[in-house]
Amino acid sequence: MKSAKHFFYPYFIQSSKQSFKNLKSDTFFETQLVHSEIKNQKGELIYSKFIIAAPSHWSQTAVDIAASKYFRKNISSENSIFKLVQRIGLGIETSALMSKIFSSKKEIQNFRTEIEYHLLNQTAAFNSPVWFNCGLHEAYKIKSASQHFAWDQKKKKIEPVIHAYQRPQLSACFIQSVEDSLESIFDLVKSEAKLFKYGSGSGTNFSNLRSKYEQLNTGGTSSGLISFLQVLDQSAGAIKSGGTTRRAAKMVCVDVDHPEILDFINWKKNEERKAKALIQAGYSADLNGEAYNTVSGQNANNSIRISNSFMKAFLEKKSWALKTRLQRNKTIQEIPAEKIWSELCQSAWECADPGVQFNDVINEFHTCADTSKINASNPCSEYMFIDDSACNLASLNLTKFFGENYSISEFRIHEFLITVKTFILAQECFVDYASYPTTKIAQNSHDYRPLGLGFANLGSLIMRLGLSYDSDQARALASAITALMTGMAYYTSSEIAQKIGPFPEFKKNKKSMMKVIKKHQKSLSEIDWSLLPVEFKAVCFEIWDDVIKMGNRHGFRNAQVTAIAPTGTIGLIMDCDTTGIEPEYSLVKYKKLSGGGSLKIVNQSVKAALQNLGYHAVASEQILLEIAEKGYCFGSRKIKPEHQSVFATAVGINDQGDGALSAVAHLKMMAAVQKFISGAISKTVNLPKNSTVQDISDVYLKAWQLGLKSVAIYRDGSKYVQPLNSFKKLPQCVDCGGDTIVESGCYRCVNCGASTACS
Repeated sequence: MKSAKHFFYPYFIQSSKQSFKNLKSDTFFETQLVHSEIKNQKGELIYSKFIIAAPSHWSQTAVDIAASKYFRKNISSENSIFKLVQRIGLGIETSALMSKIFSSKKEIQNFRTEIEYHLLNQTAAFNSPVWFNCGLHEAYKIKSASQHFAWDQKKKKIEPVIHAYQRPQLSACFIQSVEDSLESIFDLVKSEAKLFKYGSGSGTNFSNLRSKYEQLNTGGTSSGLISFLQVLDQSAGAIKSGGTTRRAAKMVCVDVDHPEILDFINWKKNEERKAKALIQAGYSADLNGEAYNTVSGQNANNSIRISNSFMKAFLEKKSWALKTRLQRNKTIQEIPAEKIWSELCQSAWECADPGVQFNDVINEFHTCADTSKINASNPCSEYMFIDDSACNLASLNLTKFFGENYSISEFRIHEFLITVKTFILAQECFVDYASYPTTKIAQNSHDYRPLGLGFANLGSLIMRLGLSYDSDQARALASAITALMTGMAYYTSSEIAQKIGPFPEFKKNKKSMMKVIKKHQKSLSEIDWSLLPVEFKAVCFEIWDDVIKMGNRHGFRNAQVTAIAPTGTIGLIMDCDTTGIEPEYSLVKYKKLSGGGSLKIVNQSVKAALQNLGYHAVASEQILLEIAEKGYCFGSRKIKPEHQSVFATAVGINDQGDGALSAVAHLKMMAAVQKFISGAISKTVNLPKNSTVQDISDVYLKAWQLGLKSVAIYRDGSKYVQPLNSFKKLPQCVDCGGDTIVESGCYRCVNCGASTACS
């Protein structure tokens, strides 16, 4: 098969023949006119827009989310999904012209049309900052007086950009450094504010900050790590990303040898205890209420950077050295490694934080190890790269590449690979077109060009195929799809390098990058190919053989190409039942109806699964009615015992977790995918309410043993704002009061799409 070697120049589109801007909105898709309303729990209107033109296959929820989150509020003409996508297309056209990849304006027009088709078809979606910001200057000449920095093609250097939308902020994921000085700390406050304002998130490793046990040059002692984390936390809490979009997203990482590591581990747990006391005293339990607004640490995900040497000390019951920051080799204190581990697990049991990031595994798969080590991640842990860098994300809707009967043999490999190529091209074009909050980030973005293409709807796809999420075949399929995606992404990156050159720092890092590429290729032998159609193996091996050849010959245009993001908001506008790599959260959901109200329905993946499992129409209908009534099918006599696991979900039907996937099932799926991902995986391991501290210890230990880069957990009931007398009732959305579900470390509102605080 020649799937890896299809055309690149000139670029021929697959789905359409001319630009959308010269066509009526219904040329490719039937059009519906939708009235969009979002109400809060009191029935009060919080968003309304009349007569929105949208593709007829878009659900009411998808239209509502796209309109309320991504329509430019002060532009009355941005009143249809088609115009929203055309606006993004204008930005893509500008970025493609700047990139020098394409040979003619006709190719660029075709390329733009292909992207617009996929966005409207819900085949794929870019990260939210693209929907927020891309094309605003081209379409509406909007200006925003916020100084950013971007690559100047003529001057061949980074230059200030006065108007932010002229060179828009398009990356969702940022990693920023901080040094042990007041100036650096408050520079970080400033740059984080810029990122949050335009819809992005930021992560930082704060281990450079000296502890409260260390002296200042003036002779006094430092106020310590936690005091400065509180300042940054309050700053994040004051900002809504994109102005009226989603709340600020932030990651705080601290190395396990920092002198204040125990204070950091217990910080959020202790603050939550204060909130609980205030709630019990009668203050509001709402996430925006007085109780939670009074305490700190609520605006970030916290993670500990754990080394292999610490894990060895823990397993061997040895002591662990905490070291000063100014003199890294000077031990300030030794404590039992078991104490750190036990307090970590206790805190995670109480408030779901901190998560863990495994430093040595992360850096073992570092493509640019000759530049510097990887110290931190973005807020949801899917982007891991050097400090002061950024990553643009996009995600493919996996169910779009299968036929209506949902058979593995019907996976349209060629179409999938072409779509991977298309979006890698677009993301690469964005790198130098976009702007960044600091000169360092702008320079590193130009020099390393990391991208994060991923997927959504894996959990739904697995169920539709009639497979259990916790099965060898499901894991083999996920591995193969990820290997195809990353292989094609790297192949495309090398094709771009062949035409316009590799990323500027490739030569310096060629040895480390090719080492990682070969590790990915070697992992192909770990897939159980006997569980998949033969063409999967043939195409995967061919692509990765070509990646090695092309990489050695031409290098790569991008230091990273893939990551599995949470796809919270963009998953809703793609009408995905599941986000990222997550399994089905529940077998039922509420379908929003045009004109208001909602209808409780069974997820569409259940009906397809029953069909694939051989249930006749009458039996299927009875099962669907039972699920609609009860909300689950665990223990149903209508479902064969051997099929019960197919319908297992992320959370169970009671405090014991009956009907839920085991924690190990989550971890094994992550391990199946991680070996083929450039970056990492945003994922929540859900645990039932009656889980113990030891259960959490087992999850963290198993994650390390499986070679995962990071893991986050959520134990049902571990957030005090969660009503204690209502099973599976999570915090209400602070924007609309709607119900939330917890995915990839954050509460996602299924009513308005907002990300509501961090777990």
